[in-house]
Amino acid sequence: MSFIYLIRHGETDAVGRTLVSWLPGVPINARGREQAGALPQRLADIEFAAIYSSPLERAMQTAAPLARATGLEIRQCPEVGEFRFGGWTGASIPALASDPLWQRFNRFRSRTRAPEGELMVEVQARMVTALEAMAERHPHANIAVFSHADAIRAAATFYLGMPIDLVERIEIEPASITLLRLEPSFVQVLKLNA
Repeated sequence: MSFIYLIRHGETDAVGRTLVSWLPGVPINARGREQAGALPQRLADIEFAAIYSSPLERAMQTAAPLARATGLEIRQCPEVGEFRFGGWTGASIPALASDPLWQRFNRFRSRTRAPEGELMVEVQARMVTALEAMAERHPHANIAVFSHADAIRAAATFYLGMPIDLVERIEIEPASITLLRLEPSFVQVLKLNA
């Protein structure tokens, strides 16, 4: 079995305000640096075999303290990267509230595509494929994976057996940990948003 620690990046100035998607130059803020700095202590009893991260700056910055503490290299993995919001990238979340497509997107993620962006099921497929490949690559090991709220929600709904349209029921806070136990014929969600 492999244990996958899915860790959301630390807080940024955009969290809850702007859909930054894959925009470059969105670092973690002072609170995010505190959260990232606390991760090695929170995870001190865990011996990790590998650290993977979304290539986006905020995820890499959050992974850095754990990488330093463990002496492991951060392996960039675009498949665990952020939801691609397409034409909504850079938009203010409050400003989208009256957009009928945004409303439908948040009710029916299974079949509502972000303009020129992804479907949530596409995010889910790339996340699950990447996580299961990591588990095969590192059997009987602990793996840290630094990612993003929607990507982690997508994986969590898959492993919980939840309809993806209910994804908004799951909260994934900055620097939170979601723990999965993956075996070839068995899966458990051991922690969610811890």
